[in-house]
Amino acid sequence: KINIMDFMEKHFMQEMSLEEMALYTGRSLSAFKRDFSTFSALSPQKWLIQRRLRAAYDMLAAGAAARVSDACYSVGFKNISHFSRAFRDFYGTTPASLLRHA
Repeated sequence: KINIMDFMEKHFMQEMSLEEMALYTGRSLSAFKRDFSTFSALSPQKWLIQRRLRAAYDMLAAGAAARVSDACYSVGFKNISHFSRAFRDFYGTTPASLLRHA
């Protein structure tokens, strides 16, 4: 077994199912979810979304992304409308408005 949080931090931008993450960390899916709960009150899926959102925020705020879609896809989101909605819900502003202020 490898450390779940180390694995998640290193691979949060990659497209992987929870089942694949469990396998790579040497756990069954149920053991992965149980062990993950010792690190976070969030589910693994919610943690991934929030981690990706924080990475996108950092990219946009630093001017490291020229377009919203650049940030969206580089942090692991597959759908720009889902990304924009999740970003707005989490930060209270749109990624485009953050990009304009960077």
